[in-house]
Amino acid sequence: MPALTADRNTPRADGDVESYGVAAAALIYAGAIVALSATGFATPGATATTLVTVGRAEERVDNTDGAAGDVKVRVRRGVFQFANSAGADEITAAEIGDDCYIVDDQTVAKTDDTGARSVAGKVVQVDDNGVWVKLGIV
Repeated sequence: MPALTADRNTPRADGDVESYGVAAAALIYAGAIVALSATGFATPGATATTLVTVGRAEERVDNTDGAAGDVKVRVRRGVFQFANSAGADEITAAEIGDDCYIVDDQTVAKTDDTGARSVAGKVVQVDDNGVWVKLGIV
């Protein structure tokens, strides 16, 4: 397409909440870390190397009996509190601003476990109740 020669009504989306087709046989709980698999379908956060975190599930969606994309899940970008890993993978205030990694749909860790985990998001804050993480595609 050539460059504009007149005004254009460019569509926009707020981008805070998006809907994604859910992977086959997946159950996503409300409040879970949600990521896209290599095939582009939403799946609960898990230890895997090919996931792209998109946000937190706004609702519970059960596609355990469905094919990929049969249902959609609403996912919100933003900063959310998740459980902290323990031991050598426990996130501390020293990691604020660093990437953290998906352990499961509610837990994040300091390391990628030698390349076994995908990035969850950026550590924003750490407190006694968990880790505040900025999630979502920017």
